[in-house]
Amino acid sequence: MNAMTTTELATTAPASRQRALASLLCDLLPSQGSWSDDAYLWLTDHTSRLIEFTDGHVQELPMPTDAHQAVLAFLYRLFHDHLRPRGGVVRFSALRMRIREGKFREPDLMMFRDRSDPRRQDRYWLGADLVVEVVSSDDPDRDLVEKRADYAEGGIPEYWIADPRDETITVLTLKDNVYVEHGVFGCGGVATSPLLEGFAAEVSAVFDAPKSGA
Repeated sequence: MNAMTTTELATTAPASRQRALASLLCDLLPSQGSWSDDAYLWLTDHTSRLIEFTDGHVQELPMPTDAHQAVLAFLYRLFHDHLRPRGGVVRFSALRMRIREGKFREPDLMMFRDRSDPRRQDRYWLGADLVVEVVSSDDPDRDLVEKRADYAEGGIPEYWIADPRDETITVLTLKDNVYVEHGVFGCGGVATSPLLEGFAAEVSAVFDAPKSGA
């Protein structure tokens, strides 16, 4: 009996301490609607989770799937190979980008044509020339609607949306603070960029990446 009691204490005490710590952290962290830029940055400095921030509210994003990462990796290589010889730079999630005070996003890809652009900060970027999102199946409107408005608000000149559901790439360009479609490119087509002269992505190759083991 004594041995069982000792074992029970050994196994339940750590769980109790963990619950107490979780409760303490909940008490210490801001409530939804009360988060600041500094609190958001502190949180994301100390977690591996994907978290975005808008006007006092934090939102955890779903972890990417293998197929999502395959599409993303393929696009990263295309943009990297185009930009690097021309002096540009491309980075992938989860690097933070500040849209404005009170709003941060973590685009799947973001890039500058000039790697020495002063908006390219180490802790987070202060904008980008072009961003890419691969649509997540849990909430497509996040990429198709919400982030379309967010990136327009941030003055991002070009936004690419790769949608695995119908295997299309939508290229949006900013005009008068609103995105307009440069084109919606399907399989068999080639997505082009108004911003990056000479850049092109074969849509079929992008969405074949998960199947080919890329």
